[in-house]
Amino acid sequence: MLHKVSIAGLTIDPTSNTPIIILKSDVGGKSIPIWIGLLEATSIASTIQNIKYERPMTHDLFKNFVDMQNIAVSKIEVCDLRDNTFYARIFFTSEEKDFSMDARPSDAIAIALRFQAPIYVDDSVIEKSNESDGHVEVLDKSKEGEKWAEYLDKLSPDDFGKYKV
Repeated sequence: MLHKVSIAGLTIDPTSNTPIIILKSDVGGKSIPIWIGLLEATSIASTIQNIKYERPMTHDLFKNFVDMQNIAVSKIEVCDLRDNTFYARIFFTSEEKDFSMDARPSDAIAIALRFQAPIYVDDSVIEKSNESDGHVEVLDKSKEGEKWAEYLDKLSPDDFGKYKV
């Protein structure tokens, strides 16, 4: 089953300084964090905040090309989670045919925002993202590192919803 989601927030992982996008189910409020690249986070944030650049960014260039070909993006799906890697598909429609392409979730989300296309997450992805064996390896053995480990261990996906983009 697919869950329609919205972007609940964009934050930074304090241990790795990596951006995290938080997707939250429109019904039921289930959340999943996805670690993404800095450039993709910038692309997503600029679209959400309606920031326009003098020259097109990569996702804008892609949208311009797709528009010129009379192709639309109907939706994106975050469809799998394997070995801590999320997978997504972008679904396209044109006069000739419908088709989909594999994509990183961050790119798919950046494109969905530009096309105002809905974002969906598969049930299995939500289940897998919430699974944890409870074992966390703490690399930083200092008191500061232990404090962060304890803080992160107590975080729930709902905590991310507090922070707005």
